[in-house]
Amino acid sequence: MKRREFLGKFGTSLAGMAAGGAVVSACGGTQTTDANEGAPAVQAQKKVRWRLASSFPRSLDTIFGAAEFMAERVKAMTGGNFDIRVYPGGELVPGLQVLDAVQNQTVQAGQTCSYYYTGKNPALAFDTCVPFGMTARQQQAWLGEGGGGELMAKVFSDFGIRSFPSGNTGAQMGGWFKKELSGLDGLKGLKMRIPGLGGDVMSALGASVQVIAGGEIYPALERGAIDATEWVGPYDDEKLGFYKVAKNYYYPGWWEPGPSMSIYIGEKAWAELPVAYQEILKSAIHEAGLEMQRRYDARNPAALKRILSQGVTLRPFSDDLLTGAWDASNQILEDYAAKDSGYNEIYTHWKASRADQFKFFSTAELAYAKFAYPRA
Repeated sequence: MKRREFLGKFGTSLAGMAAGGAVVSACGGTQTTDANEGAPAVQAQKKVRWRLASSFPRSLDTIFGAAEFMAERVKAMTGGNFDIRVYPGGELVPGLQVLDAVQNQTVQAGQTCSYYYTGKNPALAFDTCVPFGMTARQQQAWLGEGGGGELMAKVFSDFGIRSFPSGNTGAQMGGWFKKELSGLDGLKGLKMRIPGLGGDVMSALGASVQVIAGGEIYPALERGAIDATEWVGPYDDEKLGFYKVAKNYYYPGWWEPGPSMSIYIGEKAWAELPVAYQEILKSAIHEAGLEMQRRYDARNPAALKRILSQGVTLRPFSDDLLTGAWDASNQILEDYAAKDSGYNEIYTHWKASRADQFKFFSTAELAYAKFAYPRA
């Protein structure tokens, strides 16, 4: 059932109930209601209780909060019959084992970033982002309309999982460094927390890369286990307190220009849902994704002002570092594509889509930004 058809039937059911009498539920079947009861049709439907494991700590009310928002919408639209309990990273499973938990049916659903699991399949990076990749809008277009979603579905089928885009942070910052970088050479020997292909690039440039879940980054940075870290942007970075132990804030986050979050659902759990619940869940995931992006765009500007008032220096990455990262990134992508035909299929499609998107955005969008942003 298409989303528009479902919403139409759902609305008709509610309208019929307002007048009283027999109505057809969105799942099929006739139910008799009384105008005075005021109970939505879905209240007579199947009761479902799910657990969702997130990769993120509860303190990050934008990312983790999006999963809670989704669960609240599902519960509201089913009259409380479909209840998803959301657990922060580390409570049910470690933050970087969400895919495993969904695959093994430890939980029915998960909230995570697919590039955490490139060790299982390098192509999973494209579900989130790759260095010098697409912006949030471009990534959303590729996954939702440009054919990327269908290609990624083939990858997730090997894990018995359905992946749904569920938000985006927008272009991220380049992260927190205890010491000022001396260009490209400054990366040699640097201990940095950075996941995915961005980590591969940093490693190729001489950094010592570590992958640490969100809730564990601050203590690692504080005690010197790492010299630098990236996370998201001002709002989340402020919440995690990185400005207290590192005073150099770099930009841009060239490895994450538009990273997608994902909601994973196990195929078995999905198949057991009534069709109406499947449609409600998809709508709630989409709405939560929009809410995440809105919150970041609204909250980041003020957070950056507060951070800079704490003695933090905002610094751009040097041209030689960006050029070195661009070259290393392209080489890594080409190397992966040469080794694996499945990866190459996705990479070839993604690369052509990125070229088209960049050509279009470099006209009106870029011209406007270059003129207007500095003048504001």
